[in-house]
Amino acid sequence: MAGRIPQAFLDDIVARADIVEVIGARVPLKKSGREFKANCPFHNEKSPSFWVSPDKQFYHCFGCGAHGTVIGFLMQYEKMDFMDAVADLAQRAGLELPREAQGSRDPGSVDLHEVTSKASRFFEQNLADNARARAYLDGRGIDGKTSAAFALGYAPDAWDALLTRFGDHEDDRRRLFQVGLIIERDTRGGERAAGFYDRFRDRLMFPIRDSRGRVIGFGGRVLDKGEPKYLNSPETPLFHKGRELYGLYEARQAHNDFKRLMVVEGYMDVVRLHQAGITYAVATLGTATTQEHLNKIFRMTSELVFCFDGDNAGRKAAWRALENALPLARDGRELKFMFLPDGHDPDTLVAEEGREAFEARLKGALPLSEYMIQQLTADLTLEHEEGRAKLKALAAPLFARMPDGIYRELLADRLAATIRMPAAKLKEYLFAGDPKRPAAEPEAPRRGQISSSRNSAGRGNLLSQAIMLVLHHPVAARSVTHIDALASIDRPGVSVLRELLEQAADMANPSTGMLLERWRERPEYGRLSELAIAAPMMAEPAGMAKELQMAVEKLIEEYGPGRRMDELLRKADDMGLNYDEKAELSLLLKAKGRPRPPT
Repeated sequence: MAGRIPQAFLDDIVARADIVEVIGARVPLKKSGREFKANCPFHNEKSPSFWVSPDKQFYHCFGCGAHGTVIGFLMQYEKMDFMDAVADLAQRAGLELPREAQGSRDPGSVDLHEVTSKASRFFEQNLADNARARAYLDGRGIDGKTSAAFALGYAPDAWDALLTRFGDHEDDRRRLFQVGLIIERDTRGGERAAGFYDRFRDRLMFPIRDSRGRVIGFGGRVLDKGEPKYLNSPETPLFHKGRELYGLYEARQAHNDFKRLMVVEGYMDVVRLHQAGITYAVATLGTATTQEHLNKIFRMTSELVFCFDGDNAGRKAAWRALENALPLARDGRELKFMFLPDGHDPDTLVAEEGREAFEARLKGALPLSEYMIQQLTADLTLEHEEGRAKLKALAAPLFARMPDGIYRELLADRLAATIRMPAAKLKEYLFAGDPKRPAAEPEAPRRGQISSSRNSAGRGNLLSQAIMLVLHHPVAARSVTHIDALASIDRPGVSVLRELLEQAADMANPSTGMLLERWRERPEYGRLSELAIAAPMMAEPAGMAKELQMAVEKLIEEYGPGRRMDELLRKADDMGLNYDEKAELSLLLKAKGRPRPPT
């Protein structure tokens, strides 16, 4: 994500963005001292616990714990991807995204979204002009309003319709090829034949849009018999089918907030369900549901319903979805599985029985836990030890994929009751050697890792205190001296403090939000966010700068070269030093201007 955007541009975006203005346009804020408050937009509450700090460019809810920068707010509130949030703020600030972030591999080319947009309008016009394609939609029960909402189109029955319209020049053809709309001719006689041809021919066209409504790819369905029945765009700079969900843009247009999202299998299923008023339906694009799909969904809602045909293929697809969903099955999330009657898919069923009857079926959707145990026990005889032992063996790899937490524990309890064995004994088997479960003695944090234990949080830990000071008042970093001396300290988290100090010192007008955005994709981001939320020890800038300098000096004094030198001198007196230690001590003494010890 951020790797495609120069850091200087990202800093500029956060610096220019007014977090109060961005949030205030969506949430009614009331000024309270130097900050602003409101009822939290991310959970129901009667009194305000949501605070926005213009100085820090940071927001935090003391009720539900939601927090972040202006980019994070757009991602959380508007359900935007990182790139879309940055693009939105860039447009607001009157800045153009760097070319490497625009989705085009060619620095000299136009925006590839413009190419797909023109193609989409071309297909729409062809649908309006083609009686056969319109009759097909009429036969499927799709009205004109729904067709327009999804920008449905038609690819003419010709090998070069798109090429003739948009491929006059070599650059034009290259861009059409980049977005997957045309195909280069096959190799013949050891050489590639010159020319291209249209990928989509005589097909109903479904434009696939990103969260900003830009066309990134297409799906095409044959009107009569033919193979493949559905044809998707290939992977391109714009389109990655393992990340995108068809109908998600249209669903967001219909909802400010989602109670649930329902994943179905086909384009027409989504279109027909939306027309019936079930506007929370989306579809994967010819692939199994991936964890990237699921992460995108769970940023918008905590309830996900998988809707599958009731045939064997549908049940196989459901089990693949369950396996991919297990790593994201955690407390507070609901995953359900809904199977349709034989001979029906969502398109035909909602057409036959209507919205209310279709939604009534959601009440019978199986929770992940029930569906998982139902499938595991389907062919087993649990009256015998062999059957129960096999169930244990089948369940173990599934539990290994789940995150630790209450949900996992309760599912293990449910399985234990099914097998009729003590829950503690089953958990001992299922979780044996599980790296997610805490060991008897906690592992020491790696170099660069910030301790997150309760004892070290807040003011009680010198390192956490120093990092908190930098986050709360980054300008104070400019006056800190001896930063380089921190490099010699081999203690967990010290390298994080040093990098934060250097980053803040290099910024023209640093803020909490700017610093945190530099760490968004790094493992320390969560802990840094916690420290940014904690109440500052003081509010007066000069006092914070002095406190930060004292904290850095104390760290150097306690863990820096002086301490190592004292340790070596004591060891020299007690038992003597080896060759390497003598050399190390000589260098430390020389740096301090002290005479070398006798050898």
